[in-house]
Amino acid sequence: MTFFPGGLATGIGSLPYTDPGQALPLILENMPGIPHWPQLPRRGGAEGFVFQFLQPLIRAGLLVVKEGRAVFDDRDPQWPGGLTRFYSDYLAVEEGDAAALQSFALPREAAAGFYAFMEAMGRDLGRARYVKGHLAGPLTVAFQLKNRQGRIAYYEEQLRDLVVKTLAAHAAWQARTLGDLGRPAIIFVDEPAVSVYGQSTYITVTREMIKEDLETIFQFIHREGALAGVHSCDAIDWSILCETSLDIINLDAYNFGSSLWIYSRELRVFLERGGVIAWGMVPTSEKAFAENEDTLLARWRELLAGLVDRGVPEDLLYRQCLLTPACGTGLLEPALAEHIYRLTRRMSERVQGLG
Repeated sequence: MTFFPGGLATGIGSLPYTDPGQALPLILENMPGIPHWPQLPRRGGAEGFVFQFLQPLIRAGLLVVKEGRAVFDDRDPQWPGGLTRFYSDYLAVEEGDAAALQSFALPREAAAGFYAFMEAMGRDLGRARYVKGHLAGPLTVAFQLKNRQGRIAYYEEQLRDLVVKTLAAHAAWQARTLGDLGRPAIIFVDEPAVSVYGQSTYITVTREMIKEDLETIFQFIHREGALAGVHSCDAIDWSILCETSLDIINLDAYNFGSSLWIYSRELRVFLERGGVIAWGMVPTSEKAFAENEDTLLARWRELLAGLVDRGVPEDLLYRQCLLTPACGTGLLEPALAEHIYRLTRRMSERVQGLG
């Protein structure tokens, strides 16, 4: 898919409401070109990644939730049977079985924002050129889950495989379901945990492992005709993402934009093959109240100038850019989140005018 957004705006995912009816107008007003479904963490634990994205593992009896804590029960005598059930469903998805894919859907009770979004967009797409979804990334998820012995799931090959395959099949379901609205879908993988690469306490996490896990998910997204993005709100090794089939790199550019500069060569190749940088230029903190579209535009131009000075063509940077908040806004006060969304829209309008 050719994707030259030229400064369109979208959001990361979460908003600080309990009612999707409050979230949707804010999204549709400020991000009409690429609206996203709202994740609503203030509705409670059901909006977390375990209940939203990992239900197939729970149904298979592989992931057990007790007292709000999820663990892999890999010492249970029923574990082999659960593995058989899970992999049967996953293999059916790989073979194109629509019914099996539906088993990886978002549960209605855990994703009110998604289903409200589907209903609203089904009635009226407005000015939407694309529709955006999102899910938690495999490193982020697998580092937060353990087995009964307390081993982190990411370091257990079988458990890591279960997480990756669950997320990949779910990403395919989101891509297909959103695509049924009649607009191309964009699916972001929210993966801040890429930042562990290179840290001494995570020395066994290799770039090959990170790329392999993410690539599995990207392939499922691409198979459904959708675009794949990664959101990471830290200064990571961006070359890892450039070496995959990823379409969109999204970062907290307000705080870490200059971290791109040392990867200018890899970013140039990424852009030349059609990749897009989604600049999270609006801070998701009280700092947003001290900014306006002029100050943020000046800050963005400085970041672009740093890449241009290092050999990245300026026309590609303008043509292949998105504007976003720096991160999700689900834990902020509503007034701040609303200001951030309006500021993102105003900056986006300015950048589109430059084209």
